[in-house]
Amino acid sequence: MFGLIGHLTSLEHAQSVAEELGYPEYANQGLDFWCSAPPQIVDTIKVTSITGQTIEGRYVESCFLPEMLAARRIKAATRKIINAMAHAQKHGINITALGGFSSIIFENFNLQQVRQVRNVMLEFERFTTGNTHTAYIICRQVEQASKALGINLSTATVAVCGATGDIGSAVCRWLNTRTDVAELLLIARNQERLQALQDELGRGKIMGLQEALPQADIVVWVASMPKGVEIDPATLKQPCLLIDGGYPKNLATKVQGPGLCVLNGGIVEHSLDIDWRIMNIVNMDVPARQLFACFAESMLLEFEKWHTNFSWGRNHITVEKMEQIGQVSVKHGFRPLLV
Repeated sequence: MFGLIGHLTSLEHAQSVAEELGYPEYANQGLDFWCSAPPQIVDTIKVTSITGQTIEGRYVESCFLPEMLAARRIKAATRKIINAMAHAQKHGINITALGGFSSIIFENFNLQQVRQVRNVMLEFERFTTGNTHTAYIICRQVEQASKALGINLSTATVAVCGATGDIGSAVCRWLNTRTDVAELLLIARNQERLQALQDELGRGKIMGLQEALPQADIVVWVASMPKGVEIDPATLKQPCLLIDGGYPKNLATKVQGPGLCVLNGGIVEHSLDIDWRIMNIVNMDVPARQLFACFAESMLLEFEKWHTNFSWGRNHITVEKMEQIGQVSVKHGFRPLLV
């Protein structure tokens, strides 16, 4: 059995869907209540592969909200993730994906040092961030969507915003070795990590965001949008492909204009309908077929009986592992979202 640990995008969003999920007592509660709310299994999921194999999973709502970070409720946020992991393990789930902010919080606050949660000793091999599959899908979106827009990668400049993160660095490695991209622009806050990435790749120009964007034919955004940052569509090339790999996805509302194509990055479509309710509340266009690639990774690991933390830690994703998860992704009927 596979699991998905997720969360809603805001307090308002959480309040609006609580009743739909069968928790009316949560619907009118404020942030203090959500800080103390325990994790809940709120959905049972069935997925059928194009091979004919069927698996079952559970969706664990962590009750984490991004406002907890903004309000400096760090202890509440970290407790949410650890408690959700313990809840999944206690219910016998073999492999669980940490979705959205869950994996970011786990890594940034070094939660791997927390092994004991009440009477549960966490077995980290039961969990995956899903980042390897996400990085693979974003790279395939770059390759396939650029072709559809008439952008030739061999003459194209690709800017990766969030290049030193787990997903961003993996995307850079793939573009560097599996495509003939003409130029890579590396954008991130930490200059030391940028220099290390540039040294690893043997190429790439380190640039600031405002300097890089007007030069890019393709922008891969795999970082949070800093407050106060504005992107002037008039400064972007036409055509320009922007792949929004962040969460929540908001580039489409911030960047609009002629010749600009904004694609929801890291989203896959399944060939067959998935029996679940949860994707109806995260604004997928086709909720029975579309899902986050990180969630799909736990499904793929369950299909293959690879009950291991396939994606774990920071900057450990190799091109070989991306190809490996990509092969089983195709095998079981998943494909990159392209519209």
